Amino acid sequence: MTLRHRAAVVPVLLLASCAHHTSQSKVTPKGTAAVPTVMRRQVLNAVDAGEGDARIRTLRERMAADPDNASIRLELAALYKEAGFPELALEHYRLAADRFPKDERVVAKLAESLSDQGQKKEAADLIARHLTADATSAGLHAWLGILRDEQGDHAGAETAHRAALRLNPGGAKLHNNLGYNLLLQGKREEAVAALRQALTIDPRLDAARNNLGLALARGGSEEGRKEALALWAAANGGDRAAAHTNMGAALMEQGKFDDARKELKLALAENRSYAPAWSNLASLEKMDGKPVTMPVQPAAQARTAASRPGWARKVWNFVAGIDGEPAGRVAAR
Repeated sequence: MTLRHRAAVVPVLLLASCAHHTSQSKVTPKGTAAVPTVMRRQVLNAVDAGEGDARIRTLRERMAADPDNASIRLELAALYKEAGFPELALEHYRLAADRFPKDERVVAKLAESLSDQGQKKEAADLIARHLTADATSAGLHAWLGILRDEQGDHAGAETAHRAALRLNPGGAKLHNNLGYNLLLQGKREEAVAALRQALTIDPRLDAARNNLGLALARGGSEEGRKEALALWAAANGGDRAAAHTNMGAALMEQGKFDDARKELKLALAENRSYAPAWSNLASLEKMDGKPVTMPVQPAAQARTAASRPGWARKVWNFVAGIDGEPAGRVAAR
C-alpha cells in the first residue's frame, strides 16, 4: 500500500527538533566532513544572489566583526536557506561546525541541513560521532532516532529514542516518536503504551492521537476500532469523514477489503465530496477487483455542491474516475 492510501492518516514522526534545545552538552566530536577549498572560497568571498538581502548583508558584517559568535553564523545560514539557497546554507553550517565543533546547536543544524539535502546517513553519522556515553542532549538522541527510522534502521532508532527518554522522561514528543518506532517494528502493544503515555503528558498532541489510532486499528478489536475513530476525529477537528477514511485505509493495509469499503462509504456519508475517501475507494477497486458503487448524492448535498459549480465533480472525476451517474447509483471506476 502506498502512502496515498493513508491520505488522511498522520502516522509520522513528530520532529522533536534538537535545534530548539538549549541544554549545553559536553560532547567530543571526531571531526566533520571536509569542505572543498574552492567551495569555502565561494561561500566566504563570492557575491551571491542572496547578497541583495539587507538582512544577509547586515549579518555578514556582524560575522566579520565577531567571528567567534556561533549564533550569528547560524542565523546567516538560516537566512540563506530562507532565501532559497539551501546548498549555500549547508556550506555555512559546515563552516560553523568546523569552527564550533562542540556546539550542539551547530551539530543539530548541520545534521538537519544534510537531511534536507537527502544526505540522511551522513546526518545520522554526524550526530552519532557527537554523542558520547555521558552526553546529556535528549534532542540530539531524538534527532538521531528520527534519522535512523527514516533509513529503515528501526532497531538502532529505538536505542536512540530510548536514550532521549532517559534524559527527558517527561517529553511527550519523545514518547510519541518511540511509539511510532515500535509500531514500525510491529511491537503494537508496546507502541500503544508509549503513545498513551505521550497523550497523558500532552493530551493535545495530535500526532500521538493519530499514531495511537493506527496502533489500535491494527489490533483488530471492535473496542479498539471505536477508540481509534474517536482519536482520529479529535485529531482532525471533529471531522468524522477523515476518521472513517483513516479507518478504511488501516483496514486496506490489513487486507480487510470489505470492512474497508464500509468505512469509506461511511466517510462519504459524512462528506460526499471528501477526496481522500474517493481516492481510497478507487485504489480499493484495483486491489480487490470489486466495483465500487455509492448512493446518489442527496438533494441537500447536491444543492451545496451546486453552489460551488463543478468543484466536487471535478474532484471525483480526477480521483475516482467517475464517468456517469445511472439512475439511483454512482459508479466509481
